[in-house]
Amino acid sequence: MKSDLVIVYHRQPYEEVVTDAGVEYRENSSPNGIVPTLKGFLGKAKRGAWVAWKEAEDTSVPGFEPVIEISDSYGTYDVSRLPLTAEQVSSFYHVTSKVAFWPILHGFKERYNYDPVDWPAFRSVNWAFAEAAAEQATDDAVIWIHDYNLWLVPGYLRQLKPNATICFFHHTPFPGPDMFNVLPWRAEIIDSLLACDSVGFHIPRYAQNFAAVVRSLTGAKLIEDCATPTTLAAAGGALNDRRMPLTLEHYGNQISIHTRPVGVNFDYIEGLSKEIEVRERYDEIRHEMGDRKLILSVSRTDYTKGNIEQLEAFARLLERRPDLHDKVRLMLVSVGANRNMTAYAEIQEKIESLTGRINGTYGSLEWQPVALISQAIPLAQLVAYYAAADVASITPLADGLNLVASEFCAAQDLTRPGALILSEFAGCAVLLDGAIPVNPFSNASMDAALDQALAMEREEAASRMAALRRCAKTWDISAWTDAELAHFKVLKDGRRLGLRAMDGARPAA
Repeated sequence: MKSDLVIVYHRQPYEEVVTDAGVEYRENSSPNGIVPTLKGFLGKAKRGAWVAWKEAEDTSVPGFEPVIEISDSYGTYDVSRLPLTAEQVSSFYHVTSKVAFWPILHGFKERYNYDPVDWPAFRSVNWAFAEAAAEQATDDAVIWIHDYNLWLVPGYLRQLKPNATICFFHHTPFPGPDMFNVLPWRAEIIDSLLACDSVGFHIPRYAQNFAAVVRSLTGAKLIEDCATPTTLAAAGGALNDRRMPLTLEHYGNQISIHTRPVGVNFDYIEGLSKEIEVRERYDEIRHEMGDRKLILSVSRTDYTKGNIEQLEAFARLLERRPDLHDKVRLMLVSVGANRNMTAYAEIQEKIESLTGRINGTYGSLEWQPVALISQAIPLAQLVAYYAAADVASITPLADGLNLVASEFCAAQDLTRPGALILSEFAGCAVLLDGAIPVNPFSNASMDAALDQALAMEREEAASRMAALRRCAKTWDISAWTDAELAHFKVLKDGRRLGLRAMDGARPAA
């Protein structure tokens, strides 16, 4: 049965577990995260489908059913598992996406490496995703593609499903022309994205950068923009943009530029923070800390996340503030993502080395200044730490959005409010009013933010946290879901009315 909503994302929408009874498809243990978020859309469709990849030794005989039907709390939907070999996964994802695209998207030009990229292999995998999506979709379906590793899918899909409503959403930053145009495949990527009816971003700055890149490479015109709502422009933020692009026109086709940040499941996290088991863990943490203050930082192990800078700032704090010895602890949760990749292994080694040096220099039998956690923490336990922390320090050098900051706010109790230190270069910094803004490239800024957070009086902390919680609630996951569904309807209605010109108006590439 064909689907009227097809979501294309590289990960499967469940946890696949091998048991004595066979393979079980279990719902994600946490309702937070992009996979459960996107699954919520499937339950609102008449019939939904999901396209992802699954590793196979032989793609022609994969050893598993390529399409299965899943029934869970989100509804009943199809999952199309695209068989890819380990070599294909490594080439298209770990090499092209992570070694070439990732550093450019985040502004780390010095880490970009063109040499190992197999562009024909990347094309081939994207074509296979497009074919799998087309096979699942009705002729006029909404096909929603997610993230930069599938950049070429829209262009291929437009050939296969000319009447479909094709949408793309970026979960990373999008750089301006000076950075993006380092990519030698820039024209092919942008041509594919211009086959979309809509290209989506978290914040106005990324949307503006995309429009600038398109104008730099094509004859497209920006035909509509608007003033950025005040709720999407924290005063003075480094990522602020006072105007939002809305519509591009390219060879007679109109492409919507859609700006809407993803949110967290605010109500769920707030409710979880009040559950008995979480409160018991909270009490244990505070008992263990005693009169010490807890600084919490949570991220993946990645050179974009600022973990090294976070540790260096904490070391400087202990060096210049002997009065804080045995009075403060940093809990750094840095979870490895791609352990087989050299760049991430190097970052992990530096994190471990710095942690050892700080603990060796300042620690004692009774007090270890840094607690380094390199494994994922179950959400319920993490929420207990959010609630118990005196300070959350979220200081990425670049981040598409960052949901940890909003999770921290949702878990906070205003009777004992914590302070949030937030990098100006996290996308969520333009949404969350009340944080202490910090420039992670500046030692002075990082030092001043730590001092301010640790010295903050309860009245100020409560006022700031109340504002932060209002913002996180405003931009929660239900708001994003409602906005995206409304956007799909507008796009489909527009296509029915013929507002998007026929693709025959576009010249051949």
